[in-house]
Amino acid sequence: MIGNNLWRLRAASGLSQQALAEKAKIDRRYYQDLEASKACPSVAVAAKLKKAFGCEWDDLLNGL
Repeated sequence: MIGNNLWRLRAASGLSQQALAEKAKIDRRYYQDLEASKACPSVAVAAKLKKAFGCEWDDLLNGL
């Protein structure tokens, strides 16, 4: 599930959910749902998250 990857990347970055959502320019509640695996990001949102984390696609999608 992508939620685990999001949590792992966010924890490694030291950002709060609010800070990460702001950096990715998405709603904090939506980010919380993504991290809790209650929602699945569109390709556009996944690209925003990738950019916010400064990671590669493999890091974001690893294990999916």
